[in-house]
Amino acid sequence: MGRRAKLGRALGWLWAAYAVSAYGTGLGFGAFSVVAIEVLHAGSAEVATLSSAGLALGALLAIPLGPWMEFRAKRPVMIATDVVRFAVLASIPLAYWLDVLSFAQLLVVSMIAAAAKIAFTAASGAHLKTLVPADRLLVATSRFESTTWSATVLGPPLGGAAIGLLGPVITVAVDALSYLLSALGVLAIREPERRPEPRKAAARRWSDVVEGWRYLFAHATLRGLFVNALLVNGLIMATEPLLSVLMLAHLGFPVWQYGLAFAVPCVGGLLGSRLARHVTARFGERTVLRVFGTLRACWSLGLAFVQPGVAGLAVVMVTEFGLIVCVSLFAPVLAAYRLNTVEADRQARVLTAWSIGTSLSIAVITVAWGLLAQLVGPRPAIALAGVALLATPFVLPRRFAASDRRVGAASFQA
Repeated sequence: MGRRAKLGRALGWLWAAYAVSAYGTGLGFGAFSVVAIEVLHAGSAEVATLSSAGLALGALLAIPLGPWMEFRAKRPVMIATDVVRFAVLASIPLAYWLDVLSFAQLLVVSMIAAAAKIAFTAASGAHLKTLVPADRLLVATSRFESTTWSATVLGPPLGGAAIGLLGPVITVAVDALSYLLSALGVLAIREPERRPEPRKAAARRWSDVVEGWRYLFAHATLRGLFVNALLVNGLIMATEPLLSVLMLAHLGFPVWQYGLAFAVPCVGGLLGSRLARHVTARFGERTVLRVFGTLRACWSLGLAFVQPGVAGLAVVMVTEFGLIVCVSLFAPVLAAYRLNTVEADRQARVLTAWSIGTSLSIAVITVAWGLLAQLVGPRPAIALAGVALLATPFVLPRRFAASDRRVGAASFQA
């Protein structure tokens, strides 16, 4: 209770809003692919396009949102993006019930939802820093990370059961409703929001668009962490569809075993996020970022050795569990470090740039590895992704110098 009191009622509402949308997202995991396959009879190429193109186009659409948000109150932006996601996602079950649903609508909805997610993430991250003292940020980010993984453990199995009982669009409808509830949660925050300083020079709008990337690449420590995140996230996510093809099409695993192989290891996410602040208190922020930033790159190669049967299922579970523990311990520490490092008047632009870069890297690397798998097969492609991941720790910053904690504003006046 003491910790919750220190974090405050405003954070409680923000966390509740995040939690309800996270569980909605968990329930709706893979729902677009299910709708595309079962309702529209889409093939593998169309499903891959829906996944990667929606993510990439949404990221491009979000590029001007960072500077637009920076000089505005963040809570109205969060409410607006939640309402937008509710509206576009609700259009899918509505179109399904009217028998007018199309693949083009799915693609447009996925693009708008991806852009709105980037905007919400950036706005909520910037707002979080104004709600929580710097020395409590890791507690807050660990709570959010823990919620993400608990939703990942519970959501997909429940969503799959709901689809089996109530039809292919039911989880999309629930996901849409979760964003409406999230908007109401943000609206319930009564603490006055600290208004950002007004824009000093309207003529610098184009400069504002690229400011987030300029900041990231000018800051020695954040640059290494950002490039590392692009590579690690892209390569990890690129192996997921290849592993599904390997397990389901080549090795003959039943669908329920495939789902179990990914649901059970997500318990590691709860463990890692709970341990994050304790491990950081003992070993220090910089050590955690270096050590677990390295360890999270060492697991995926094991997925290339999956074989049929119980032993193969165990290999996937153990590998994914180890990966998820390292990722979930690393992520909240990185989030807290980033919030503490970036100046308040650049938070939204930097977080938007980070999210856009991550989305684009996942989309591009996923497509590239999909093409590679067409040429050499899924197992060699997974192995190559695992080998490439082993090189990513060399991109991590070797030193976290005190001078890196803040970049002089003079660097960004050009």
